[in-house]
Amino acid sequence: MKRTVSVPVKLPHERFLPLMGFCADIFNQHVDWALKERTWNKNKAHKALYADLRLQYPDVPSALLQTIRDNAMEAVKATKFKRTPRKKPTSGLRYDKRTMTLRGYQLTLSCIGKREKLILNVPEHFKEVFENWEFCAATLTYSKHNKQFWVRLVFEAETPKVQNGNAQGIDRGLYHLATTSDGQFFSSNKVRATQRRYLYNRRKLQQKGTRSAKRRLRAMSGREKRFMRDVNHCATKKLARQSDYTVFVLQDLSGIRTQRRGKELNKWLSSWSFYQFEQFLSYKAEALGKRVVFVDARYTSQKCSRCGHRSSANRKKSRFRCGSCGYTAHADINAAVNVRDNYILSLAQIETGEQGSVNAPYGSGTLGSQSQAASPCGCG
Repeated sequence: MKRTVSVPVKLPHERFLPLMGFCADIFNQHVDWALKERTWNKNKAHKALYADLRLQYPDVPSALLQTIRDNAMEAVKATKFKRTPRKKPTSGLRYDKRTMTLRGYQLTLSCIGKREKLILNVPEHFKEVFENWEFCAATLTYSKHNKQFWVRLVFEAETPKVQNGNAQGIDRGLYHLATTSDGQFFSSNKVRATQRRYLYNRRKLQQKGTRSAKRRLRAMSGREKRFMRDVNHCATKKLARQSDYTVFVLQDLSGIRTQRRGKELNKWLSSWSFYQFEQFLSYKAEALGKRVVFVDARYTSQKCSRCGHRSSANRKKSRFRCGSCGYTAHADINAAVNVRDNYILSLAQIETGEQGSVNAPYGSGTLGSQSQAASPCGCG
């Protein structure tokens, strides 16, 4: 498993900003060549472009130019010629062990001219990873907003063995950030109130349009995202650290924003950070020897978790009442139990060799084909 340690650094702008601009041009030239030749082969790109680029950009270190070439070919391969990857003059610059060295807290970076040396001031919460994990790569980024350079150091460690244990179903929604199959609620009331406040303030400042209003908008930018990231970190940390569960079952919500649900609900969905939630939970669970799996989201909120009767009339807002057996429960808890049971049922079918159901799971990181996702309110 890998972790990224982000550290702000003081670097000379007159040396590194021109370097980032040169590297962006080199990257874009490699991409244009790859699209023209319909190949992402690194050896062919090296033979075709390296000599000319060394003459065109003599100040760029040779090892750094080769790193940019590899980065460009990997970007083209990832997109498979469907679009044109581009870098801006201040886009991130990837370093490897040839272009960067890390000895203790001393970092050296390849640049125009001689290497730049600096001492890193690593925050306390990153020191365990920094001191005990193996350093493997890094990226240099630049924030134009506050004119600050950042070094994103990538460290690697052995992934803990997956533990055996119980599965917990988790239903994600707009009214509740997450609801678990054992009855835990993570309310989104504070999230919704904060989002409405930021939306109202942005509208007022944009209508005003004065210089002071624009300064205020710049100061506000990013605050909402940082708030939402903190909420997701707190919720996923609490879930991952539960001692009773080693498997967390989520609905596959891929493609949920592609469906037309009306202007108001679509706007609400656009601010729903369900993907960030699952990413945070996945890496936190992995570090503890646990895992996240996904099941099909369809009908998880319409089906009775007791008798299996399925009907859209079973659910009315947050209240679930089965029209067949009369079972009543909170609708989100019923959905979370269905999510968990669908995973357990699919495991039983795999063991017996039966045909997989529409709710067959897939492991963390492989979402498979996109399915019709459940309603964001939990009504699949």
